[in-house]
Amino acid sequence: MNILIISKLEKLYFRYKEIELILSNVNKSLNKEEFQNVSKEYLKISKIVKYFIDWKKCKKQIKAAKKLLKDIEIKEMAEEEIVILRNHKNLIEKKIRILLLPKDPYNKKSCFVEIRAATGGDEAAIFAGNLFRMYYKYSEMNHWDFNVINATESEKGGFKEVIIKITGKEACKKLKFESGGHRVQRVPETESQGRIHTSTCTVAIMPVVPVSKEFKINSSDLKIDTFRSSGAGGQHVNTTDSAIRITHIPTGHVVECQDERSQHKNKAKALSILSARIHAAELAKNNAKSASIRRNLLGSGERSDRKRTYNFPQNRVTEHGINLTVYRLNEILDGKLDILINPILEKHQERVLSSLSRKKNEY
Repeated sequence: MNILIISKLEKLYFRYKEIELILSNVNKSLNKEEFQNVSKEYLKISKIVKYFIDWKKCKKQIKAAKKLLKDIEIKEMAEEEIVILRNHKNLIEKKIRILLLPKDPYNKKSCFVEIRAATGGDEAAIFAGNLFRMYYKYSEMNHWDFNVINATESEKGGFKEVIIKITGKEACKKLKFESGGHRVQRVPETESQGRIHTSTCTVAIMPVVPVSKEFKINSSDLKIDTFRSSGAGGQHVNTTDSAIRITHIPTGHVVECQDERSQHKNKAKALSILSARIHAAELAKNNAKSASIRRNLLGSGERSDRKRTYNFPQNRVTEHGINLTVYRLNEILDGKLDILINPILEKHQERVLSSLSRKKNEY
């Protein structure tokens, strides 16, 4: 491990021992509130400190085993022991690195997924439908709830735009790097000469903001329009002004919602999406440094980014942010997104840890 990371761990170890001493004299030195605070700190650092103690023990055992290499009779046995110990040490280091990562408060949250057809007309809309199905299948595999908030369908199939709310454990953590431009290369059904076309869709992932933390929106900053819903829904939907369009004048954000028959419910959903959009923009603004790290690794998540390419003739998917190419397109479109998401998360962890190792501040 990096020297600076080891230094951080040593400081945590000394603090751990210090808290142990404080807690052993709890009746003499702490009031109730102080006891609760140090107990929380103790629990927070205890797991990583125990791994560090195990790591130091393993390191000593490796050093001792190396001395036995000089003895010809037990050299082979010592070599086997060193391999086992090194593997164990590497495993501990991996666990320590994960625990050292800064905790993203939105990792455990649900999220909105917004898919828009971009360049390519009807073919882009059809591909937006493919992406919609891919995220639906992935949600099924993770036992997440998948709810369509608003959808504008295309005449030739797919969607011009669709907004989904995905609710479930770590939905935002797994999907947060899906933002960006998704490019498809294939022969459209309407292409008579068999030429490969390139079309694009954009995906935006926005964490669902808890009501207590929602961006405070002044009603005077909103322009609210009602209109009749289109598409499926029956006579009631088509003859009532239940659909809502909300424009946030200061930022220009526009949200439409017509999924519900109730105007009140559509308005509530639209305001929730609007709050998530504004909050996401504020996060990016207030965390410019962190955003820079992510942008260098995985792209900014802006709509103009080329995040991923799906090449149908070659059954190939390329994740441009981490230079990963896999020839498993059909599996990925069937929802096996972990083929891409796990390497992305691992690369992100490596990058953050590399950044942390250069800093002198404590964990």
